[in-house]
Parts: sequence; C-alpha cells; structure tokens
Amino acid sequence: MIIAIHQPDYIPYPGYFYKIAQCDCFVFLDDAQYSNEGFSNWNRIKSPQGELRLKAPVQQTLGNLIQEVKTRDYLGWKQKQLKTLWMNYKRAKYFEPVYSDFESILLPEYENIADMNIAIIQLFCRKLGITKRFERSSSLGITTLKEERILDICTLLKGSVYLSGKGARVYQDSGHFLESGIELRYTDYHSIIYEQLWGEFLPDLSIIDYLFNHGYDWDSIKVQIRGRNHGS
Repeated sequence: MIIAIHQPDYIPYPGYFYKIAQCDCFVFLDDAQYSNEGFSNWNRIKSPQGELRLKAPVQQTLGNLIQEVKTRDYLGWKQKQLKTLWMNYKRAKYFEPVYSDFESILLPEYENIADMNIAIIQLFCRKLGITKRFERSSSLGITTLKEERILDICTLLKGSVYLSGKGARVYQDSGHFLESGIELRYTDYHSIIYEQLWGEFLPDLSIIDYLFNHGYDWDSIKVQIRGRNHGS
C-alpha cells in the first residue's frame, strides 16, 4: 500500500491532488505545528493585476498544532473571499458550478482550520473522481517526530511505499525507510499548463483557478503530467 502524508493546506495547488491520486491512503498531518510560513491558511489565485493571495485570518498562539487553530469567522472573511472569487472568475467557463460547490463547503462553521481544509480537499477530490482512503495523524496515537514519525505512520497503516514530496529529499534517508521495510518514492509531479483568464500564465496557483477554467477534468491533468514525464 502506498502512503502519502501532508499538512491539510487551504485550497492547495493541483500537485497536492496529484499526490493524493497517486497513493492508496492519504494522511492529513493535522497535529503538526502550525506555521505562518505554510499554506494552512492561504493560497494564490489570479486577478487582472496578476497573483492575488486569499488568506483566512486565524486565532492562534505560538506552538499551536494545526488542529488547534481557529479561523476568525466573525470578521466576515468567508463572504469577502467569495466576493473576490466572483469578481475575478465570473467570466470563467465553469465558474457557476465550482463556485456553488466551494460556497457550500466554505461557509459552515468549523471547529478548527484543519477540519475546514480537509472538508474542502475531500469535496474537490470527490468531484474530480479521486477516491482514496483518508486518515488524520491526530487519530493514530503517534507521538514521534520528523522522519521517525513518518516511518511510524507508514508502519501502523501497513504501508509498503511512502510517497514523498520532492522537497523532502534534503533531509530524508532512504536507508532508514528500507530498514523499516518501506520503499521511499518521490512524486513525479510537474507543474501543469492550462488556459487561464487574465493574460500571462501563472503556475501552481490554487486548484480553484484550474477548476473555474476547466471544471472537474482530472483526466487532462493526468495526461499532461504523463506526457511531460515521458518527454512528449
């Protein structure tokens, strides 16, 4: 069984969903420490002026885990973000169905930002036809850290392969995985190129940019990545 693990990001980029699609079981690392440098509460979309950040204001203190961080819904940020999406994507071909889906999953109140992000990700996975087993690290009872934690999660879930992001190459030791009977693989994702609104193409925006422009067409993403990996 192929295991992949990642923090629950806010409306993440297509590569996040490709990673989910390539594994058998995806683990949301919801009890990792929250970081303002991560994507837990923001991502990028496109406007006529170029890149634009969508950010969820949060209530948190130093050392909080992602699942302990709450969004400040009393500020009305959800309604403001929906208006921002409407202003910048209302001309997109698939705006109405995707906007309706996102509105329905964003507006409810959530206990924490992990719950909200996971709900959004799982909704888009269902719409894209990506059906996988999902787990939360907080439910597994594992207290180790860093690489040891990854190994313990894979072992507990009986994974034979760990699918990692490319950025982890600098600190992961494949020998440690082999010693635990786990094969270490890295994702073969390459940034996709697709038709966008507003001029020059911007790569690796939130998945919602792709969805507004191309709908829930996952096959096109798979075909493009396969072609780039084989040099076509």
